Amino acid sequence: MHIKEKIHSASTLNLVLMHILVSFKHALHFNNIYAKLVLIACLLSFNQNIIAQEYKTIEAKNGDGIYGVLRDNNIPLSKINDFLRLNEDKLKGSRELRIGETYKLPLTELDPIETPQAKPAQKTEADNITRRFPIFGSQYQDVEIESNELDGAVFYLVSGHGGPDPGAVGYYQGKMLCEDEYAYDITLRLARNLVARGAKAYMIIRDPNDGIRDDWYLPHDNDEVCWPNLRIPANHNARLRQRKDAVNSLYMQHRGQYQRMIEIHIDSRSSGEKIDVFFYHDRRSNKGKKLATTLRDVFDQKYNQHQPGRGYNGTVSDRNLYMLKHTYPVATFIELGNINHERDLRRFIIVSNRQALANWLADGLIEDYKNNR
Repeated sequence: MHIKEKIHSASTLNLVLMHILVSFKHALHFNNIYAKLVLIACLLSFNQNIIAQEYKTIEAKNGDGIYGVLRDNNIPLSKINDFLRLNEDKLKGSRELRIGETYKLPLTELDPIETPQAKPAQKTEADNITRRFPIFGSQYQDVEIESNELDGAVFYLVSGHGGPDPGAVGYYQGKMLCEDEYAYDITLRLARNLVARGAKAYMIIRDPNDGIRDDWYLPHDNDEVCWPNLRIPANHNARLRQRKDAVNSLYMQHRGQYQRMIEIHIDSRSSGEKIDVFFYHDRRSNKGKKLATTLRDVFDQKYNQHQPGRGYNGTVSDRNLYMLKHTYPVATFIELGNINHERDLRRFIIVSNRQALANWLADGLIEDYKNNR
């Protein structure tokens, strides 16, 4: 093991080195056996300091993630790269813990080595971590990290259409309702739910000034961009290729991790056709089918819980869609309802319903993550 892995802080290392250098200076100035003995003693002391430093370790249990381990042991998240370096040969993929494996914890300046019997301090309300994501808007940008149950999971969230393409259009109380605005708001809410549970979530379609909005009417604009900040082209095929390239490029940065792509749309059918939320997957992807089925099952459970007797007729089927076929992650394509049906509209224009859709989708993704760890 390298010496730098044995010193518990930069300050400790600096003090020891200064002590040795001072002794060395004296040894040169006084050419006698006593000074040389002092120098040897200092070097031995330095070596003993190195040997004495040992890392605390933890044994990973079911449900543990790197973020949660650091938090439970009062280690700043800024030390995550140290954790990865110390344990790179024991990780599953690049950032997942193996159940039963022993992992070293990074050393911190404020948390010197403790005895093996020492226990981490109990968490309190004040220990809750809040992170800021301006994309959610001023009212929702500060996100409290509620758990680490999605630690290590990566999601690519694609809201349908955007930029020059408003998608499906409906009308209510004299207002034009555009698919891209409502799909985007629900996708933002889903992203916030996921990061609050420790996930990394990429909003592939992004709006610089439309955060989460608590209004029933969401005015249309066309200033959305594609990750990271690309103008969305007018050509339909070019738009799809742009999104596919964004997802696949990010996927390559997270190889070995649990990764899922979720594309969210609102359908357009005749005004008399009421539809439930339904899901598509690529016919070649068994995991995509399982993901879609898990989400559908969660919706079925939620409707039975909150609206007993309503019934739920959401379906899961394969479909030859470009984003399902040409993106690397396991993926599902979701249609949330018919923008032209008055009952379906309530699913989108009532704020609490938009949040419920995001909550139920998050619950389904958590279930899929647990089933695929």
